[in-house]
Amino acid sequence: MFISVPATSANLGPGFDTLGLAVDLRNEIIIKPSKFFSLATHGEGASNTKIKKNTLFLTIFNEHYKKLGGTEENFRFEFYNKIPISRGLGSSSAVIVSALTAAYAMAKVPHSKRDILNHALVYESHPDNITPAVMGGFNVACVEGGKVYSKKRKMPEYLKAVVVIPDRTISTDKSRTILPKSYKKEEAVYSLSHASYLTALFLTESWDLLRIASKDKLHQSRRMKMMPELFDVQKVALKYGALMSTLSGSGSTFFSLCYDKDAQDIAHALENKFSHYRVMILDLDNNGAFANP
Repeated sequence: MFISVPATSANLGPGFDTLGLAVDLRNEIIIKPSKFFSLATHGEGASNTKIKKNTLFLTIFNEHYKKLGGTEENFRFEFYNKIPISRGLGSSSAVIVSALTAAYAMAKVPHSKRDILNHALVYESHPDNITPAVMGGFNVACVEGGKVYSKKRKMPEYLKAVVVIPDRTISTDKSRTILPKSYKKEEAVYSLSHASYLTALFLTESWDLLRIASKDKLHQSRRMKMMPELFDVQKVALKYGALMSTLSGSGSTFFSLCYDKDAQDIAHALENKFSHYRVMILDLDNNGAFANP
């Protein structure tokens, strides 16, 4: 069985814990019946003792495989990780979604993507990363009564993502501790209005107004202060034609959306200025998670 799940960029500026989209950078897993349990990890995290054991994946997979009536047998797991770990590109959500997708596929139980998404919410309480990881495309999501309610918009091929991946991580848990326990009404209204406007722009493909809509007063600037050079990353990306440039999740990756004709210029400018960081041009993903026999 072949399992594939995309990376995601969450928040998109003002859409704190609500908005996200998928990019074509995928973790892939090959699962085969075996006489004995075994696993191998390649790519991102392969040299990290904790990560290469894939404990989270195996815990979720085994729990749901048994619940779904899977037969008692051993498997050989081959993990091919392309999503950077703890960089704000949804690596944890990809693990959760891939484990659930694999459990359903190996147990041969019919299911919908909505089933996967609602199970994923048990392990990740915010829907901004898990929703695009499952669905693909641009997603706006909310949680009500323990379920995820979301709407998806497919992204056009003429748009690209340019991501800058620093050589340092920003812990999501740590980054949340620097956020205030309460906000001024003006800050809340500012970000709510911009998140609503940004959503409308994505749904109507009004890309040239994204620079205005992607501004935020809830979390982004506060988190960027943990790695101040990210302010310069944002300035360079916007100067060379990015439609919007935002902290990806809680960071440290910075995400820029652009027309495909501008992608190379933006990437080259960022590479020249931040040669010690990894810069990638990525397609946007509309497929989300899937399993193939």
